[in-house]
Amino acid sequence: MSDLPIEIDGRRAAPLGMPPARFLRDYWQRRPLLIRNAFPDFVSPIAPEDLAGLACEDGVLARIIEHDRAKDRWTLRNGPFPEDAFPGMPDHDWTLLVQDVDKWDADVGALLDAFDFLPRWRLDDIMVSFAATGGSVGAHVDQYDVFLLQAHGRRRWQIDARPNPPTDFRDDAEIRLLRSFTPTHEWVLEPGDMLYLPPGVPHHGVAEDPCLTFSVGMRAPSSAELIGDWLDDILAGASDDVRYRDAGIAPPKDPWEIDADAMSRVVEALNALRMHDPDRLGDWFGRFITLYRASGEAVSDGQPHTPDEIASALDAGAGLYRHPWSRMAWRRAQRGARLYVAGHDLTLPIRDAQRLARAAHVDATLYAALSQAGRDALVVLLDAGHYRLLGGDDIDGMDIGTDDDGLP
Repeated sequence: MSDLPIEIDGRRAAPLGMPPARFLRDYWQRRPLLIRNAFPDFVSPIAPEDLAGLACEDGVLARIIEHDRAKDRWTLRNGPFPEDAFPGMPDHDWTLLVQDVDKWDADVGALLDAFDFLPRWRLDDIMVSFAATGGSVGAHVDQYDVFLLQAHGRRRWQIDARPNPPTDFRDDAEIRLLRSFTPTHEWVLEPGDMLYLPPGVPHHGVAEDPCLTFSVGMRAPSSAELIGDWLDDILAGASDDVRYRDAGIAPPKDPWEIDADAMSRVVEALNALRMHDPDRLGDWFGRFITLYRASGEAVSDGQPHTPDEIASALDAGAGLYRHPWSRMAWRRAQRGARLYVAGHDLTLPIRDAQRLARAAHVDATLYAALSQAGRDALVVLLDAGHYRLLGGDDIDGMDIGTDDDGLP
């Protein structure tokens, strides 16, 4: 497959320029791909001044990276930033990066629907960066898949697509920059162009002029993170009765030796703690992945609700709107399904779990289609802060910013 193109035009089959199954077979986690016109005639749903305003809000993860070219010195500052920080910035060689913009801006969040060819629980966030002319974060490498969508202005991207490129980091910078970077490909991306990079591909982007870039990143926990959380879950439910046992052993030839038979019994003791129950293992992963890398959390407003109250409000035109930090996924269980919400789980009929997992907004029609178990689950989720009940006037007044519980 070495003859596969690394650059294509996506206009006829946006956003990938090919059927999703072909992209997943030939490119996903295998090789980079530049897709020209992935989003034809793209207009950024957020302006640079809006991004700067968001970077000044409490609870927003924002960074500014500046580069002194003369000394090749990189400086990192973390937000939130004072409102007077940006008017005094130079017109070159700096970048503002804001995480989770999809949670704060509904129009940015709507872009995630274009990536439904991937499991939704794999999508992490949309980071938006504004770069002044010459702005960059340096040559670096990510350990997760990323789609880099050019939203405004132009950015020059260089990548090293060789097998096993050098990935040693510099020890003189606050950020993880590559010590050595030798590009094999170079492009200038225009608005609507998108560069896909699998994990481990070194890359370097520099703004040709003031520009916005959207980075759609994937959730990719390391094996160490998975094992650590999995063991915590196992140990939380472990019984002291499960112990190392050696009934029936023969007298040892050397009492000080840990022999092969002893090590076999150690393995047996550890295996007794393993999750042989698929539901228990699935429940652990569902809770873990819907909470992994969450930068915020839903908070209850302390007001209890009833199914009848919700039904009346929805019939009157209100809607239930999911908190942007409340990630959901579902899984078929031995009986029915399990719905996972920001590290918690609920047992539901399969159709209810399917509907709620994809429902960022619940209206009267969807509510009526749920079983009683589904409606009861919505009450639990609403009371926990994972949804908010809003009328038309409330929705029209929503803006970038937060109320006391962090909900835009």
